[in-house]
Amino acid sequence: MAIQAQKKSGFFVQVRSTLLFLGFLVGSWNFNISKIQAAEDIFLNYGPLQFSLSVEALRTYAEKGEITGDLRDYARFLSEEQLKSLRAALVKKVDIQPLSVAQFFYSYQGVKILERVGQIVKTKAGQSGFFAIRSALILAANSEEGLTPLNFLETFPITGITIDSVQGFQIIDELSVILQETNLAIAAVEEQAFIEKVRDEEVFAEGINSAGKIDYRIETFSLEDRQRRRVFPVDLYLPKRKNRQPLSLVVISHGLGSDRTSFDYLAKFLASYGFAVAVPEHPGSNADQIKNLLEGFANDVTPPTEFINRPLDISHLLDYLETNYQKQINFNSVGIIGQSFGAYTALALAGAELNFETLDDTCQNLDKSFNVSLFLQCLALELPRKGTITNFRDPRITSAIAINPLTSAIFGEKSISQIKIPTMIVSGSADPVTPALPEQIKPFAWLNNKEKYFVLFKGGTHFSTLNESGGSIPVPAKALGPDPKIAQGYLKQLSLLFFSEPRNDKSDIYASLQTPSFGCLCSSYATSITQPLMPLRLIKGLSEESLGLTGSNYSKSN
Repeated sequence: MAIQAQKKSGFFVQVRSTLLFLGFLVGSWNFNISKIQAAEDIFLNYGPLQFSLSVEALRTYAEKGEITGDLRDYARFLSEEQLKSLRAALVKKVDIQPLSVAQFFYSYQGVKILERVGQIVKTKAGQSGFFAIRSALILAANSEEGLTPLNFLETFPITGITIDSVQGFQIIDELSVILQETNLAIAAVEEQAFIEKVRDEEVFAEGINSAGKIDYRIETFSLEDRQRRRVFPVDLYLPKRKNRQPLSLVVISHGLGSDRTSFDYLAKFLASYGFAVAVPEHPGSNADQIKNLLEGFANDVTPPTEFINRPLDISHLLDYLETNYQKQINFNSVGIIGQSFGAYTALALAGAELNFETLDDTCQNLDKSFNVSLFLQCLALELPRKGTITNFRDPRITSAIAINPLTSAIFGEKSISQIKIPTMIVSGSADPVTPALPEQIKPFAWLNNKEKYFVLFKGGTHFSTLNESGGSIPVPAKALGPDPKIAQGYLKQLSLLFFSEPRNDKSDIYASLQTPSFGCLCSSYATSITQPLMPLRLIKGLSEESLGLTGSNYSKSN
């Protein structure tokens, strides 16, 4: 009995973690329908054993702070602090419209998330909770109380919720392995950065984070591609030219759910140092697209045709600029910066070909993957194979920066290795959307080009480089990371250095930026400007073998 009691105690501790995880998942997301049927009990399966917890006991505890009924059996395994956290979590309201909940969870990405959660949260009969979970989320959001974890449980449209603990623990184990492998990969990056730093001999002054002294103007116009029936706006930053020499051009492509203002701080910074900067807005994957989805005017997060339209937007923009600004801009040397979906766009234009073979292989195991970016990448499988453009290489693009790119399925090793131009991949170690290991660290090792850089923002997230005051969909403060100003400062300095490298026909307007007192794209410079809240690492080389992931669980599932 003592052994059984220990096993039961350990089980309760693990179940507590599973319940809290489930609560967090539901909480991170007014139809007026009465509660005809609702969940009365939560059943926790642990092999042949089953334990129950009444929803009524949770309600009593949440409202009155009284531990009653079968909640007493579980509460004795929780500390006072954990109990307080549980009580607060049960009634934490998510301020979101029911239509928005419905629209998202009927989208491709929402369905895939529910399928994954439905493997753990099931009906009393042990079937997937997919439909019940979606229904409960919509009903709870529509109720007077609003969407809370407790209200979600009470609007679950069947009398019992079964939590498959075996599946839950398996997922926790898999997540633990992924975390360990990611930490090992980040350690390999840091070790390489140390090796390169020792090899560097330069000593640098403090990096440049303030604006330059060159005046510029902003022109805003709308472009129409009649062949694709596509209209999109563009902001063009044009500095005053020195000695009438043509300006080097940088194009910035925003991510999914963002817009032209997301990187206006970077566009202004580069323009103040003499770069022409063009910032288009992609209409099928901008903030308006997400807004339309949540308001019921769109059916999905983004149409799969955006994998085609985004790079074509950039090429169409360059065609227009080349026709109308030929004397002002040098089109023999165009740089591109992209973030997330924009980073896909940048890499596609740099030479990585859309790869249906890798998509077919990777997306077969989508229901077992924890890589959220695959929900977007695998959407490309809905594109017709016959007649679909897969190669978007634009020879005018001569250098590229990809921030938090999604790469593993949409490109794969074969396509990433096709990139021949100078490339910088920027990664955040705390990015849950496009995870660092499969989407940036391994792809960097796949690059075969002569000039490549990997930049790691330790503690940086998927959103750390975005303009907080932009017009894109709001991002919770915690999702921005320790301090977005640090990440933005890093990006300004590194992009200025990267695009100031003497490649092809460069104007001498940037000659002053090449002096050792400013810096170089090397590990020692990254160390000189790093800040404790978000340490900066920069390396020029990394082999996949050094990551020690051959045959690993992560490699197989991602």
